[in-house]
Amino acid sequence: MKILAKAMIKQIDRVLGDLTKQVEHFRRGNEHPICVAIVAINHADYCYSYEGDRIWPTDGKKHKHPIQEAAEAERRIISEARPHYDELLIIRYKATNREPFPFEWVSQKDAQLDYAAILTRVSRLYDRRFGGSG
Repeated sequence: MKILAKAMIKQIDRVLGDLTKQVEHFRRGNEHPICVAIVAINHADYCYSYEGDRIWPTDGKKHKHPIQEAAEAERRIISEARPHYDELLIIRYKATNREPFPFEWVSQKDAQLDYAAILTRVSRLYDRRFGGSG
């Protein structure tokens, strides 16, 4: 599980590396684990981060707003991390990290449908891979 909130493109290589290393770790103990990645990507119009007493807001220029980076972050996750996993779930959300800390799904219906679809596919994969009853 990775959550991308702000400065996503700046962090994308580290995130991709973490996702790839996690799969390698899973496969050390078992040649055929079922590997599922869940990546949450912020689509907020703006966002804040905090470092001690300092507040770092996005400005849309030097510090891009999450919505400005979301599509590219998703594209990179799909193209570079997806091939390593049996399933990849992208969760799209909006959160500013600013009081009163609002949170919303970009599309709650899509999030629910995507989650349900992956659960179904993973269940079927489990039955095929490990001979479960189903």
